[in-house]
Amino acid sequence: MNEAQTSVQQLDEGAVGALRLTDYAHGGGCACKIPPGELEDAVRGLIGQPGAEVLVGLDSGDDAAAVLVRDDLAVLTTADFFTPVVNDAFDWGRIAAANALSDIYAMGGRPVTAINLVGWPRGVLPMELMTEVLRGGLSVASEAGCPVLGGHSIDDPEPKYGMAVTGVAHPDRLLRNDAARPGLPITLTKPIGVGLLNNRHKATGEVFAEAIATMVGLNRDASEAAVAAGVRAATDVTGFGLLGHLHKMVRASEVGAVIDLKAVPLIDGAREALRDGFVSGGTRRNLDWVRPHLQTAPGITEDDLLLLADAQTSGGLLVVGELPGHPVIGHTTAGRGIRIR
Repeated sequence: MNEAQTSVQQLDEGAVGALRLTDYAHGGGCACKIPPGELEDAVRGLIGQPGAEVLVGLDSGDDAAAVLVRDDLAVLTTADFFTPVVNDAFDWGRIAAANALSDIYAMGGRPVTAINLVGWPRGVLPMELMTEVLRGGLSVASEAGCPVLGGHSIDDPEPKYGMAVTGVAHPDRLLRNDAARPGLPITLTKPIGVGLLNNRHKATGEVFAEAIATMVGLNRDASEAAVAAGVRAATDVTGFGLLGHLHKMVRASEVGAVIDLKAVPLIDGAREALRDGFVSGGTRRNLDWVRPHLQTAPGITEDDLLLLADAQTSGGLLVVGELPGHPVIGHTTAGRGIRIR
């Protein structure tokens, strides 16, 4: 019997419940993204297939592509997957599905179908565990009213899961990351800091129920409220952190932004996790990338910047406009760059 067979047999004998999925991945959640600067260098000059029907393509690095198929109908497409962010397989599936669906909501769309994307170390982890991941994804997709119609899987040394999602939107009501205008409030619809808690969870096994609840929460209601309010610019906050995604939006829109640090909502335990050193490499790379575009007021510390650059998984919407019930964290300006005060 080879080592892989022995591993699976041992798991089948009752050790499945003790598995720590995060031990099987070098990174976790959206923190395992390729760093934004490296990614932009790699895809620079790749313009895809431009055409009159392409409403949103590669130019601004938006959350999803949008193609016009009728005067009143745009089709949105996106894909998102990542390594385990928590140790519970069902919760990982829920988080990954909510994260993938978020790209459609960030464009002001409604998801209409999804397919699973799975990488699984079949000789190391039992297939029953993969079933739990898929079941978690299906539960969130069902909540979103989005049928999951198959997918694709490969035998992979690291477990990975996510979805490719197709959505629809009215072409005149798209939320775009290049449509921000100066002098408007900036709203954030979920607290930040889950990256720090996920890193703590990976290291210690501590479970943070509020972080899980935040990550599995759909951005559907916030998206619908933004479209109804006539908002034109939005993005979601994921692996590049609040600062990274804000930078991409203001750069694409040729505007600036001011962020009020004290107005930014933090999830409970985030500052303590930062104090104790649970900062991911992805977060540090986010800050390195955006730092040249930052201006900071006296009193803003390196720790404050690390919080704002924290690599989120399934974060909220960053909206240029005001949404009732959600905090305004700053405003856009006619200048360039991001000022933090």
